[in-house]
Amino acid sequence: MSEQENVPDKLPTHIAVIMDGNGRWAEAKGLPRTAGHRAGAEAVRAVTTECRALGIRHLTLYTFSSENWGRPVTELRELFSLLREFLGREVPLMKEKNITLKVLGELADLPPSVRQIVKQSIKRTAGGTEMTLNLALNYGGRAELARAARALLREGASQEDVNEESLSARLYTAGQPDPDLLIRTGGEQRLSNYLLYQCAYTELYFTPVLWPDFREQDLYLAITAYKARSRRFGKI
Repeated sequence: MSEQENVPDKLPTHIAVIMDGNGRWAEAKGLPRTAGHRAGAEAVRAVTTECRALGIRHLTLYTFSSENWGRPVTELRELFSLLREFLGREVPLMKEKNITLKVLGELADLPPSVRQIVKQSIKRTAGGTEMTLNLALNYGGRAELARAARALLREGASQEDVNEESLSARLYTAGQPDPDLLIRTGGEQRLSNYLLYQCAYTELYFTPVLWPDFREQDLYLAITAYKARSRRFGKI
């Protein structure tokens, strides 16, 4: 029996991933950190492809946080170059596989060349019905909540208008289900300002596997662990 056949029948609808460990992976091999990011991009392709094959409807990847601007300029340049390369290579495949690309985060702060290819990629993949791939890019969970609150104020919302539904409708993920499962690689066990509102009842799965090494079998293990959980949503 193959590993894929061991994956539970009841799959999560939405998986979110904190892709941690690129730098440590590179350092352990005596390579520059940029080599870790490049290897991490291969993991993105493998995991996205497998999620699409399994029938996962939504996949959200923590690509670049708003706190990552504090990294060295050379590393930032490589990250954005890699993102442009990734989108240029993968968008035709996303279109072929009927995958819609969406971005969660503030695009206005990104370099113009990155902003342009991101917007083009979103437009080219619009309407894909098999899967939605969300890239959390220049994203912060607290900033997202503040942005949603400002939107309500701009719209002249009354006190009675502010509730869970109206706030959720103004998040980047509006119209999508909250994550059922959040996977964090690299051994750390925290949310790191990621999807704070959406993950209120998400099942958390932490693995020591560094992101560049994360592959299909690791995804199966996470999904199997998810299936074993009892999701009560605060009820008995």
